[in-house]
Amino acid sequence: MAQKTIANVTVSINEEGYLENMSEWTKELGSELAKEEGIDITDKHFEVIDFIRNKVEKGETLTIRAVGKSGIVNIKEFYQLFPGAPLKKATKISGVPKPTSCI
Repeated sequence: MAQKTIANVTVSINEEGYLENMSEWTKELGSELAKEEGIDITDKHFEVIDFIRNKVEKGETLTIRAVGKSGIVNIKEFYQLFPGAPLKKATKISGVPKPTSCI
């Protein structure tokens, strides 16, 4: 477990850069993580992030399909907001563990 300072806060991260402790996440930290991923974060991004965090906190399985059926964005919009690897990037920025469905 490594430590990294993001948005003037030192957090514990794993070898892939995901937060070890979800409770360390803040919006400011999420914004900085988004910048590292090359994403200019918007309110729509934060709506998706809130959905992801709520789903994970409830212990529910997180998939691209679930995000697409959230009513916040469809799958195409999800790929536009988090290009390349949407679920991987979105979960990293959200401060939640990497889903098992992500390689």
